[in-house]
Amino acid sequence: MLFDYEMLRLVCWGVLGLFVVGFVLSSGIEIGVSMLLPFLHASEAQRAELVARLAPTSAGNQVWLLATIGVLFAGWPTVYAATFASFQPLLLLTVLSLFVRPLGWYCRASVTREDWLKKWDKALFISGLLPAALLGVMAGNLLKGVPFHLASDMHIAFLGSFSGLFSPFASLVGATCVALLTVHGAIYLQTHTQDALYQRSKALAMSGGLAFLVLFALAGGWITHLEGYHVTTDIMPSGVSNPLTKFVKRGDGLWLDNYEHEPALWALPALAFVCGIAALVLSRLDRAYWALLASAVMVVMVILTMGVSLFPFLAPSNISLNSSLTIWDASASLTTLSALLCLTGVMLPLMAIATRGLYKILP
Repeated sequence: MLFDYEMLRLVCWGVLGLFVVGFVLSSGIEIGVSMLLPFLHASEAQRAELVARLAPTSAGNQVWLLATIGVLFAGWPTVYAATFASFQPLLLLTVLSLFVRPLGWYCRASVTREDWLKKWDKALFISGLLPAALLGVMAGNLLKGVPFHLASDMHIAFLGSFSGLFSPFASLVGATCVALLTVHGAIYLQTHTQDALYQRSKALAMSGGLAFLVLFALAGGWITHLEGYHVTTDIMPSGVSNPLTKFVKRGDGLWLDNYEHEPALWALPALAFVCGIAALVLSRLDRAYWALLASAVMVVMVILTMGVSLFPFLAPSNISLNSSLTIWDASASLTTLSALLCLTGVMLPLMAIATRGLYKILP
């Protein structure tokens, strides 16, 4: 066998991260453009051109979401169950809004009545804002800790409330995610528009980028004082999957543990800032293509910062600390992970090539 159980868990965790990156990069453009529709002041002809460009990519981008959910379900079924039980209302709203967007693009291209066009524009705006905000809120809750309890028979109980998921910190992360995808979508528009719409996209990219840098800095400063989680017992990377065999402590600043042990990891949030600033400068200098590349790297660095900060946790519990789920004690079996790695080893490059090719061939 190519990998032992420990390495297989780690590699599959990396594969899960790659699918998350693929989903955010591909759907992030659509989400960003959808949120910007009311602020572009574009003519109907310009809006129709944007719809014609994005509609063919929309349905295909949802495959990244389905694949990400599938990898989580196959690789870490307990994490899948705990997160879906805890975030059920948020996930329902997110998934519904994500799948409304392809319908919105196609329906908007099919109607001619002005009142219906306005209604679909509003629907597209909501289908962009909701996923961006709610995905950020869920990410914030993972850092803050999710109020679930894992019983001895592995029964999962969510002990929180819907309103409790919108804590100040989680809301800040949600706003940061909205700003991140807004600037990503605005710079994409800058690469495919001209004249007044180009200048408007450029201005929106600057506003969204500055908002992201400020919010990202605030979230980073908050995390230094936010209660993090740490496994106090010996970790058995090759052990049997049983989340209840460990002890977890909680304390201020513990999410910075990985950075203290591996200082090179500070490059990830630093690159997020550097690439964010570079994207704004390049956008200002009318180097839209390079600005889009910098924006894409910025998005990737933000996702990697989130993953590295949480490692090895996937779903920490703030009510029953020892119920927290890590990549080591909540994974599927060796056989399942091996099959998952083989399947995703084929799927991932094919999906990446197909997505890149689809965006490239569009006019």
